[in-house]
Amino acid sequence: MLRCSAILLAAATFAAAQSHKYSVGGTPSPEEIRNLGPSIGPNGDGLPAGSGSAVAGRGVYAAKCASCHGDKGQGGTGGPALAGGKGTLTTPKPLKTVGSYWPYATTLWDYTNRAMPFYQPRQLTPDEVYAVVGYVLFINGIVGENQIMDARSLPKVRMPNRDGFVADSRPDVGKQ
Repeated sequence: MLRCSAILLAAATFAAAQSHKYSVGGTPSPEEIRNLGPSIGPNGDGLPAGSGSAVAGRGVYAAKCASCHGDKGQGGTGGPALAGGKGTLTTPKPLKTVGSYWPYATTLWDYTNRAMPFYQPRQLTPDEVYAVVGYVLFINGIVGENQIMDARSLPKVRMPNRDGFVADSRPDVGKQ
C-alpha cells in the first residue's frame, strides 16, 4: 500500500508539473520522441551509416552554413564562430569554438544533425552532416582535408579540449 501511495504521489506531482496553466509545454507522444532520432553521445553509439570529408563538406558548408557562421567559420551576423579561439580559454576573453572548446566530435555531429541549418533544421542527410563536420574539424586543424568521417572514425577524433572539463561531483547528477 505504501509503495502504491508513493507511485500515485509521484504521478500526481509529475502531472501537476505538466499543467497547462500557462498553455505551454506538454508530454511528448511516443511518435514525437521517435522522430527525434537517436541521441549521439561521446562514444558515437547510434551514429548512422554514411560518410564525408572536408572536401565534400566545403560545398555543403558554403551553401548551408556560411551565411550564418562566415565563409571560414569566423562567425557572422546570425551565428557564432566555429573556428579559431585556440589558446584563448584561459584569457579574459575566451573564444569558445569547435576547435577551442568542444570536447567530442561525435556530439558535434549530433548537434549539427538536429539543429542545423538554423533556418531549416534536420534537413541535412547523414552524408552531408559527416561532410560538414569534417569541414569544420578541418578548418580548425583537427583532421586532414581528405580524412573520411564516418561512424567508425568520428569517435576516434581527439578534440583539443577533451580533457578541459571537470567532472560534476554533485551526488544528484550520477556517475559519468
